[in-house]
Amino acid sequence: KKKILNELLLLEFSSRDSSIHVMSHYKDGSPLFLAVDEVPHLPGILLLFKIGEVLLLDIRDPYHANCVYRANLCVPISSETKDVSNECCRTLEVDDEGIFSVAACALLELSDSGMDISKEDDPMSIDGESSKFISNSSFICTWDWDPEKSANSKMIFCTDAGELYMLSVSCDVQGYFKVAITSCLYDGLHCKKLLWVKGGFIASFVEMGDGLILKLDEGRLFYQSSIQNICPILDVSVVDYHNEEQYQIFAACGVGSEGSLRIIRSGINIEKLLRTAPIYEGVTGIWSLRMKKGDAFHAFLVISFVEETRVLSVGVSFCDVTDSVGFFPDSCTVACGLVEDRVLVQICRHEVRICVPTVTAHSEGIPSSYPICKSWKPEDLTINLGAVGNNLIVVATSNPCILFILGTRLLSFCNYEIFEIQKIKLQAEVSCISIPQEDCSAQETLQSTITFAGGSPQAFLPNGIEICKTFVIGTHKPSVELLSLVPREGFKVLAVGKISLTNAMGTAISWCIPQDVRIVILDQFYIVSGLRNGMLLWFQWPAISSSSSSDYVSPNWTATDLPSMVLPLVTENMQQYVTVNVNEASEGSSPVQLQLVAARRIGVTPVFLAPLSESLYADIIALCDRPWLLQTARQSQRIAYTSISFQSASHVTPICSADCPKGILFVAENCLHL
Repeated sequence: KKKILNELLLLEFSSRDSSIHVMSHYKDGSPLFLAVDEVPHLPGILLLFKIGEVLLLDIRDPYHANCVYRANLCVPISSETKDVSNECCRTLEVDDEGIFSVAACALLELSDSGMDISKEDDPMSIDGESSKFISNSSFICTWDWDPEKSANSKMIFCTDAGELYMLSVSCDVQGYFKVAITSCLYDGLHCKKLLWVKGGFIASFVEMGDGLILKLDEGRLFYQSSIQNICPILDVSVVDYHNEEQYQIFAACGVGSEGSLRIIRSGINIEKLLRTAPIYEGVTGIWSLRMKKGDAFHAFLVISFVEETRVLSVGVSFCDVTDSVGFFPDSCTVACGLVEDRVLVQICRHEVRICVPTVTAHSEGIPSSYPICKSWKPEDLTINLGAVGNNLIVVATSNPCILFILGTRLLSFCNYEIFEIQKIKLQAEVSCISIPQEDCSAQETLQSTITFAGGSPQAFLPNGIEICKTFVIGTHKPSVELLSLVPREGFKVLAVGKISLTNAMGTAISWCIPQDVRIVILDQFYIVSGLRNGMLLWFQWPAISSSSSSDYVSPNWTATDLPSMVLPLVTENMQQYVTVNVNEASEGSSPVQLQLVAARRIGVTPVFLAPLSESLYADIIALCDRPWLLQTARQSQRIAYTSISFQSASHVTPICSADCPKGILFVAENCLHL
């Protein structure tokens, strides 16, 4: 008390009489000592932080503390933007004997708190001239030491101006100490706390704004990610999002230039088990495959790159079994899947390949040194898209726009071949294909296994449409179209959902081409489509009047009424050929017009749909710049959109193994994440 200047006191505790007494004290000619910290690995050496200065104190003789080094922090700061990336390391000006008093200078530059605050001094004003000038005096407000042991003790510190520097303390063989401070490594916000952890990562926490994760690499700091901080919340408003009984909070957060309007929703947290090194560059697709339809766990993970494909076995360790499976390794895979038990299909740009793996790849494989493989090629055409389902393969070309429908048949033991069931010439290019993966062995038709809420099945789907002989496509018209096998006529377009969207101003929304499409059952039968503009559409079968038959009635036309193109078709058993003419635009056919029941923007990048299992009832991950989980809200029978807490991913697939029964594998930042 009653001291004009700060003093650094060295206290001693006596365990003999449990008393504390002053051993010595250190005085300086300037006021405002801010903090003191000991230097790791150098016993008896302290750092004393002041306004504009850092002092190195030697207290190895506790009765005679003295300053052995003084570093100046008063560095002129230009009002222009600084390029700190190319500045080299330097040692600040040091005076071992003289005393620099900068406290008075700093106090003179402070505004008088008793004066009226003008616009220039308003901390909430971002247009004032005061933001162009920064005080030359600075002090260290927070710091942390390098957790790794080294010859020099290193510290990362932040000044009141939000600049990050590195300080190192060293001692030469003659016992002389030296303090070196680098140039500014990162210019950001004023930090409340710094945390330096192993691996060169530094966490910067801001009191009223978002923090940062930085990476120290070769003497430079690089931004990695942000640490969200919603404090302080100045105002909130709770809103029912899209009238879906999913409430979210609009919050006014932060102070000054860090103020922001944020949306807070309920979400699902995931447990991150594994992240590989960033070696998966150029991934074009990933798929998880079972060896048989009834298997509880996945057997293979297929990763497609720009010019190659790799197949990994799923287990404790992911081993490369590409050669044992039979997939063509030197080509990009468009699609793949399980067409029959123990029979896998790979769709490449120029061929469709059917493979029977060996026992080396899987215990259920054939006892042979090499897998059995057969291929089918589309006559000098390039395959753009494809899909594999139960006993069904569909591929599409763009020029000309043709849809090939393929099947497989057994010639002898483990000897399969691919044959062409039908090809359909389309008016528009196909943008996506999806075949339902529901196992048809336990059901005859789709409606026989579904109990819809709120009415008869006739109001949702006609009888006679078998899910195992049905698939859905998206086109560049744009539209979504459902095709199914009609007895004695082949695959036909039975339903069409036209896509024509406008905004609130009545302007047409562009880029509404489907990126992905799925048949799903949540509270009822839907066709869900993710668009390339970040929107998600829900179509349903239109309600049918009671006077109409619920069965699908084949249109009344004959072969003489069709266009001149003759194409092969098959009967219900998909083995016998019949020659008729087929064109989706034939005048005799009138597809059902699907009803668009919901359209919602969930992001700004193309939306991919990834069901969490092969069932039509499975929850779906909608993958875009903001991943979502789509599921049925059991109480309200509405579709619930729930945010998922992982970063924007380009590809995702469910993975089910004994060690990870509910896994999700996705690609982000050239890494595989489990």
